[in-house]
Amino acid sequence: MSLTRERVREAVERAGDEHWQALIDFHEDAYPASRPTPGDICRAEADRLNALGLGHDRDLTLVETRVERLDGTVRLVHVFQKQSTGERQETEPFENYG
Repeated sequence: MSLTRERVREAVERAGDEHWQALIDFHEDAYPASRPTPGDICRAEADRLNALGLGHDRDLTLVETRVERLDGTVRLVHVFQKQSTGERQETEPFENYG
């Protein structure tokens, strides 16, 4: 099953309220400039992870998504768990929203 915007949002929320709030603040603090909404970022991340093959690997489950605010962008790190071994792995940090 491929990743969706909703599944990425749930992963951000599992990481903790401060991670979801970081996406909200990133969007709102730019006003009146327009930055991607939290939903836009979750959708783009789902598409990006699916393109990397991570969303289609039945052995991987998206556990959480960590968000860090930086100057003018956010950094996202996704944590996946391998179902066959229980091992967790993190994606490389990704920053391309701004």
